Amino acid sequence: MLYRSKAPLRIGLAGGGSDVSPYSDIYGGAILNATISLYAYANIEPLPEPKIILESLEREEYQEFPLLDELPVDGTLDLLKGVYNRIRKDYAPDFKGFRLSTHVDVPAGSGLGTSSTLAVAILGAFIKWFQLPLGSYDIAQYAYNIERQDLQMAGGKQDQYAATFGGVNYMEFYENNKVIVNPLRIDKPYLHELENNLLLYFTQTTHVSSDIIKEQQKNVMTHNTSSVEAMHKIKEQAQEMKEALLTGKINRIGEIFDEGFAYKKQMAKDVSNAFIDEIYREAKQAGATGGRISGAGGGGFMLFYCPDNKKFRVMKALERFGGHFYPYRFVKDGLFTWSI
Repeated sequence: MLYRSKAPLRIGLAGGGSDVSPYSDIYGGAILNATISLYAYANIEPLPEPKIILESLEREEYQEFPLLDELPVDGTLDLLKGVYNRIRKDYAPDFKGFRLSTHVDVPAGSGLGTSSTLAVAILGAFIKWFQLPLGSYDIAQYAYNIERQDLQMAGGKQDQYAATFGGVNYMEFYENNKVIVNPLRIDKPYLHELENNLLLYFTQTTHVSSDIIKEQQKNVMTHNTSSVEAMHKIKEQAQEMKEALLTGKINRIGEIFDEGFAYKKQMAKDVSNAFIDEIYREAKQAGATGGRISGAGGGGFMLFYCPDNKKFRVMKALERFGGHFYPYRFVKDGLFTWSI
């Protein structure tokens, strides 16, 4: 028997960064994001012998251990180990051994929530194997606890909830890990128009999001006025984005992106750089009305809003930068598990 799972990656549309503690604990956060047809996958194959095999297929990383109660977290395949260690500690499932293999449709550190989505997918495979009684909120919070507490990985809360729930969601974040996921019922023509006008562009660079997030957290704790005010504005944009989507003012989205890009660069110094700024200027000159960096910033994916079929001009203009565009569709389903 094989136990499989997949969880969708997400694009952030507004509010990014306001889900990160301590900002969300002090002021409350708001995010609007949407899951897309790019995924993280996990596969578990039970083994008859007492050993554990871990592998990341696209990164060509492999480790093998005897059947231990706790695997060493040493910088290699730590997400896989972290999920196993927590499941083993909390549920003590009875088994002889297993092979856990994973793969993700995009590179790590590219800004689409890869690590958190992978954590959710791995959890899903274990939940399917052992029939663990965890609902959607439980799974998302469990993945968050593993990343942020057990593995001490800096980051926010939106990615785990997006991957688990799926769809287009307006999310609210408060102290004591209170999260409210509000699914949005967007008219299909509006959603198709948004999908038609958005370009998902990979810069061929990646980033260490934890460094940017730690600076953002420091700015909140030290009451850096310009940074905190920028976060307030970005949070307000999540509400503006929700209204634009629900009322069909789709072209307003490019303007929100453009305003948000300026605010985001005030949150931490490494959010953007000369290379990203040049790409952004070129895209706007070619017809994009706005864009944003996906995730914490510093590299990875960018998202551009291109009305009136100007996306083809934008794609042509960005050829010289060496990146490439990823085709995608919005998807409404979150974590999905099955066995075969």
